[in-house]
Amino acid sequence: MKSVAFSNTLTKILDGSNVLTQLAVPQLVEKVLKRGEGILTSTGAVRAETGKYTGRSPKDKFIVEEASTKDFIDWGHVNRPISEESFEKLYTKVVNHLQEQNEIFVFKGFAGADQKNRLPIQVVNEYAWHNLFAHQLFIRPTEEELETHQAEFTILSAPNVKADPATDGTSSETFIVVSFERRIILIGGTEYAGEMKKSIFSIMNYLLPKKDILSMHCSANVGAEGDVALFFGLSGTGKTTLSADPNRRLIGDDEHGWSSNGVFNIEGGCYAKCIGLTREKEPQIFDAIRFGAVLENVMVDEITRKPLYDDATLTENTRAAYQIQAIDNIIEPSIAGHPQTIVFLTADAFGVLPPISKLTKEQAMYHFLSGYTSKLAGTERGVTSPQATFSTCFGSPFLPLPATVYAEMLGKKIDEHGVQVFLVNTGWTGGEYGVGTRMKLSYTRAMVQAAIEGELTNVETKQDDIFGLHIPMHVPGVPDEVLIPNRTWDNQKAYTEKALELATKFKDNFKKFANLSEELEELGGPILK
Repeated sequence: MKSVAFSNTLTKILDGSNVLTQLAVPQLVEKVLKRGEGILTSTGAVRAETGKYTGRSPKDKFIVEEASTKDFIDWGHVNRPISEESFEKLYTKVVNHLQEQNEIFVFKGFAGADQKNRLPIQVVNEYAWHNLFAHQLFIRPTEEELETHQAEFTILSAPNVKADPATDGTSSETFIVVSFERRIILIGGTEYAGEMKKSIFSIMNYLLPKKDILSMHCSANVGAEGDVALFFGLSGTGKTTLSADPNRRLIGDDEHGWSSNGVFNIEGGCYAKCIGLTREKEPQIFDAIRFGAVLENVMVDEITRKPLYDDATLTENTRAAYQIQAIDNIIEPSIAGHPQTIVFLTADAFGVLPPISKLTKEQAMYHFLSGYTSKLAGTERGVTSPQATFSTCFGSPFLPLPATVYAEMLGKKIDEHGVQVFLVNTGWTGGEYGVGTRMKLSYTRAMVQAAIEGELTNVETKQDDIFGLHIPMHVPGVPDEVLIPNRTWDNQKAYTEKALELATKFKDNFKKFANLSEELEELGGPILK
């Protein structure tokens, strides 16, 4: 009954005379400029600023505690509960505000390139530039699909609606609230467009596993022979750089599902970081920023309107949103077969993990649950040495279900399809950060290429004494001495101390996983036996 009542209310909102539905990109660009929401840059892209919030607000994200879903959600600091009463108060605020606007903008589309498993969505925006963002990031329907489109989830985005924590049950003025029963996402108090993208991803991370589909925070590409590779990694590990291969076609750069038929992109676009962007470093991203794209918080020359990608005045987290079709080397639709290779990327600033290692299924599940990379000294006040960072399944902020659900699904699929899994360290060698050097990108590319092309399937390996990882003794294009971490250190005692320090952090982090199955209980074995 709740969903029906809310559906009726939504119908009333969307039938209003102020509603502009499915505007074309040029129309939305005109609206953005006319309404003063952004400016046109020399690239043809629109630039908008997000004001106070230049990134996601994870502490302001809530899931409504509802009878049909509450026993499935992994409640905690990521998935914070909020009452149905609080949701209804916020819903009323948002709806009343949207109805008072002279114009509101509606996008209808899909999440999921696989037609059998896609989710019809609609995005209702107070701002034209947010609707343009939705048009770029989600999958756009054909005219025929639009005629029969029935949204199963709706985003209501009203940045100028502020919550009152004292009466609304929120942490601040900002709120991102998901109701699975009502199939509504409320976003208010923030202009950061990425909240829309990640809210839909969180929804898919709840819905897909219930259909026996593994949802994944990864990039994916496919070779000429149809061989699929997945790349998991946190920010700064090289996920985007290494998955952009001129000899392989991109499936997607961030969010995917893995069904019984293979891999599919959840999105219809890309949301790329562009701080320091150059055509030389990232030609695909650089050339994709053209008419229809959205630049977020990028500084622009006042006279030439040229984007100043090196300028972090507003934030380091500058972004570009564009349709995946803006990249030449893609596969359409964004669907491919089962992966032959999975690459976990980490930037180990301790300098002790091998540059590449082969993982058993159990090790793959362990490192998937761990989701390790490291913060560097100097990146935050008070950080004077490398700090281990763990993000479960390489995407903990977006996982409504317990992490073990995703890890067990991954292990099952690795078994079913004989997938080769590798851990690749794009971080430091010859010493920790400040002593050693960053692994050469040319070496990393050679290692990834060898892994994807099957050249490491039967190669001789050496098992690391501390981490239990199986290190290839030879990789084409990479000096043998680079492959074994302790051989690159001058001070062996210092190496051992750092390796044991990191191994202990892995072990301590893994203790947070409660009620593990017998198989998962064994996963910590290779590290610090």
